[in-house]
Amino acid sequence: MIDNTREIYISVDIEASGPIPGEYSMLSLGACVVDDMGKSFYVELKPICHNCIPEALAVSNLDLKQLQKTGDDPAHAMNNFATWIAEVTEDGSPIFVGFNASFDWAFVNWYFYKFLNRNPFGIGGIDIKAFFMGLYGTTWNLTCSSLLPAEFQANSKHTHNALDDAQSQAQIFQKIHAASMRRAERYP
Repeated sequence: MIDNTREIYISVDIEASGPIPGEYSMLSLGACVVDDMGKSFYVELKPICHNCIPEALAVSNLDLKQLQKTGDDPAHAMNNFATWIAEVTEDGSPIFVGFNASFDWAFVNWYFYKFLNRNPFGIGGIDIKAFFMGLYGTTWNLTCSSLLPAEFQANSKHTHNALDDAQSQAQIFQKIHAASMRRAERYP
């Protein structure tokens, strides 16, 4: 049976205080619809704990003490994110897209289940690195964004602002996905 549900690809990026959810906090979350990057979502969250790896904070340029004061409550943030996903997908199916999705997915999934007891994305997503690896028969080590061929590079720089990076990786995904569709046309 073929599922004809319209898929809505949503590029998601997060910044965190360390490598694993629960022990460390998701500090910011950015997302955009891949085919309409103007439809975007961004939030900075209150930390759920004080654990941090200084290098992680240096990369994102986010401050735990400041976020404790100004960050959104995680339950409120995840509820708003789920509402945004429902609005932009309408009758379609939201598909999580990430560049090295396993990291971002782990935090988003954990936060959704911790604070909403559900994940609107379901149980999986598309990893852009793995998609490129499979499409071009390359090795994992050659899937870093800086090593992608020029035709797949984003038009904007990687800034470690979660929304900027979600939009940049959406550009990369658009280009790789278009190339995969061209290849698919040759092999009906």
